[in-house]
Amino acid sequence: MAVYNSSSSLPSPPSNILIKINADNGDIRPSLVACRTASQKWSILEATSSDPSKPHQMILNGHSIKNNLGDEFLKEYEQKLEDVRELLNSEELENKIESLMLVDAIQRLGVDYHFQEEIEAILRQHYLAATTCVDGYSYYTLHDLSLFFRLLRQQGFFIPADIFNKFKGKDGTFEGKLKQDIRGLMELYEAAQLSLEGEEILDEAAKFSSQIVGNRLKHPYHKSIARFTAKNYIREFQDINGWEKTLKELAKMDYDMAKTAHLWELNQISKWWKDLGLAEEFKQARNQPLKWYTWSMASLSDPSMSEQRLELTKSITFIYIIDDIFDLCGTPEQLTIFTQAVKRWDYAAIDMLPKQWKMCYKALLDTTNEIGSKIYKKHGYNAINSLKSTWASLCEAFLVEAKWFGSGHLSVSNEYLENGKVSTGAHGINGKTGGTFQVNDISELISSVAVILRLWDDFGSAKDEQQDGNDGSYIDCYMKENPGSTIEIAQEHVVDMISSEWKSLNKECFRLNQNSSMSSFTKASLNLARMVPLMYSYDDNQRLPLLEEYINSSLFDDTF
Repeated sequence: MAVYNSSSSLPSPPSNILIKINADNGDIRPSLVACRTASQKWSILEATSSDPSKPHQMILNGHSIKNNLGDEFLKEYEQKLEDVRELLNSEELENKIESLMLVDAIQRLGVDYHFQEEIEAILRQHYLAATTCVDGYSYYTLHDLSLFFRLLRQQGFFIPADIFNKFKGKDGTFEGKLKQDIRGLMELYEAAQLSLEGEEILDEAAKFSSQIVGNRLKHPYHKSIARFTAKNYIREFQDINGWEKTLKELAKMDYDMAKTAHLWELNQISKWWKDLGLAEEFKQARNQPLKWYTWSMASLSDPSMSEQRLELTKSITFIYIIDDIFDLCGTPEQLTIFTQAVKRWDYAAIDMLPKQWKMCYKALLDTTNEIGSKIYKKHGYNAINSLKSTWASLCEAFLVEAKWFGSGHLSVSNEYLENGKVSTGAHGINGKTGGTFQVNDISELISSVAVILRLWDDFGSAKDEQQDGNDGSYIDCYMKENPGSTIEIAQEHVVDMISSEWKSLNKECFRLNQNSSMSSFTKASLNLARMVPLMYSYDDNQRLPLLEEYINSSLFDDTF
């Protein structure tokens, strides 16, 4: 595993890939300078230097990226970490609301992975203080109680939702005077995002607060990628006890460290993808390694997880490519043979396949076997049978969909969704993030993530770029089963389903977060669910503006 915490382990900046954002329409396309022919969006092309005496450089948005993270930078970075650690351990903050605000700021800025023990200790102190005192919540304001509830519940401490009853009037509704407390309502809305099924008071809180502040919270923290919202947060960050300067400086340095790591990883993915040769072999399939890597960059946000991000991106690549094979490239007979070959998981099965598919099948086996070997060396766990089973299940789900759409048969919505949970690939993605936990422990968590992904993918009528294959959606199934339903009614139903699935996801995350060994997995799963809207929020021009904004802010923007 590459851990970038010393000068010797810092990656050199990538030297042979060139990516550029087209300022006119937001497409991510190769620069016209020193490139081969233009490719699809989200592709990565090699750049060449006109002067052979000069080393190749990575050019992003027309700017050469150079590694300026030297020894002085690292020394200052370590000092900032120590300064924040001292803040967290300060006796002056013990059991005070300011300590919760500090924890919140650290998490929102995406640097909390450095301070897990200190954060756990602070939140445990607050939990014990509140639960061992009679009416321990009585002195909290709306803002403070909402912050307390959100931070502790997301850490795995159970705080009952009915603590918000103190803000209701005699008529059982939230008091009208709260409408003047914008800051409190914003935090109440954030707290309501952690609701579980049956917690009606949090549903009421979300509805009540959103009527006043909903337009200010398009990206609530719990359902957003921290690094995506950090820049907006830091602009609104209010200084408390002199924290602002230290936290901003640490966040900026941490951002620079992460960006350097991500650019190096993109270079590795670019080399791997080029060497596979699949982009040349499958002209109809997507050639979008930048998009595929973005899933990993968002899901595995700890900069130390470089190796895991690389391996996860490779797996995601095959999910996309095999999906395109089933959607665009094969007859039902050919797809059945491919599925049988994957189930056999034997290099000899290559002879069963059409010539064009042999390279993909071999690359799938090579890459997956290599990942299995690395897991065994690192964890002592032989994961290859599980990985083989995952790929077989994925291909079987793709085959079912291909037969449905090829025959014009539209399945019932429940049947479609059950198969669709598998065809998202979410089960395989989560299974490759590392760890040796039992599948039964995480099955419900993964199921919720998969449903959220499938429903978002199907939402509306937008299709992925340059994809002309047959397709279907949950909305189509729903409207067929409910004659007279409009597209608006069907979409509203899907929105309600996504909301309900988030509550199930919250429940599983809360349960698993009580086991510290599961925290990395639950965070990765949450981040995967958080990434889904960015990946599938198409505009009228079938562009992905949120995804473009996220990639710009994570990789290309020097301001923080």
